[in-house]
Amino acid sequence: MVNDNDNINVAVTGACGRMGGMIIENIVKTDNMQLSAAFDINNIGKDAGEMAHVDVLGVTVSDANDIKTVLTETNTDVLIDFTIAPATVVNAPAAAECGVNLIIGTTGFTEQQRAAIDDAILKNNVAAVISPNYSVGVNVFFNILKEAARSLSDYDIEIIEAHHNQKKDAPSGTAMKAADVISETLGGKEYVYGRNGLVPRGKEIGIHAVRGGDIVGDHTVLFAGNGERVEIKHQAHSRQAFAGGAVKAAAWICNAKPGIYTMDDILGF
Repeated sequence: MVNDNDNINVAVTGACGRMGGMIIENIVKTDNMQLSAAFDINNIGKDAGEMAHVDVLGVTVSDANDIKTVLTETNTDVLIDFTIAPATVVNAPAAAECGVNLIIGTTGFTEQQRAAIDDAILKNNVAAVISPNYSVGVNVFFNILKEAARSLSDYDIEIIEAHHNQKKDAPSGTAMKAADVISETLGGKEYVYGRNGLVPRGKEIGIHAVRGGDIVGDHTVLFAGNGERVEIKHQAHSRQAFAGGAVKAAAWICNAKPGIYTMDDILGF
C-alpha cells in the first residue's frame, strides 16, 4: 500500500543510464508519484533529477551497496530495476526484504538468478511485475503471436531481433518471450540460436540476434510456408515505450496483492 500522503514513492536503479533517466522523467510527470531514491555506480552524491536532465529534485544518487538503508529511510513503495542480471539479483532481494514492491525489466537471468529473485519476492510477501518488455505494443504483439501460431502451426518459424551495440545479453528477453509464447501454444518446440555450417532445418524455432548502432529494439517473427510467408513485427522508436509502461506498472503494483505478475495482468489480457 502507498504512504499516508497518497503519493507513491518510487526508487530507480541504474538511475544515470539512458533508461533510468527516462524512467525518472516519467515519474516526475506522473500525478501522485514522486522519486524517493536513485541508485547507480556512477555520479554518487549528485542530484538524480539533474542526471536525468529534468528539474533538480533534491534526490541524490546513492550507492547501490546502501540500497537497504536508503529504501527504508525514504519510505519507498516500489523499486524499478532495469539494469543487468548480476545487479538485479542482488538489488531485488534486498528491496523485497525491506517490504518494497518491484518492477523488474532486466533480462538475461540464469535459471538460478530468476529463482533467487522469485524466492525473495514470495518469502517477503511483496508484489512484483517481472517482464522482458513493458511496451504495451509488444505485449499486444505477444498475443497476436499466439493466434498466428495456432493458425500457422505447420509453418517454419524464425525470430529475428535487433538492438543497439551496447546491449549485454543476446537473444533479447523479448525474443525469448516471443519464442516461449509460440512454443507453449504449439506444445513445445526446440530452439536453435543462429545457424552455421550444415544445418538442415527441422521443426525448431530459429532465433537470431543483431547488434548495431543505436537500434532501440526491433522484433520480427517470420512464419514461412510453401508459396507464402507472414511476418509479424514490432519496432520501438524510443525507450519511452518501455519507460512509460514501467511507470504504469509501478502505479498498478502498489494496489496488488503479494505475488509475481506480468504485463498481461496489468493490461487485462
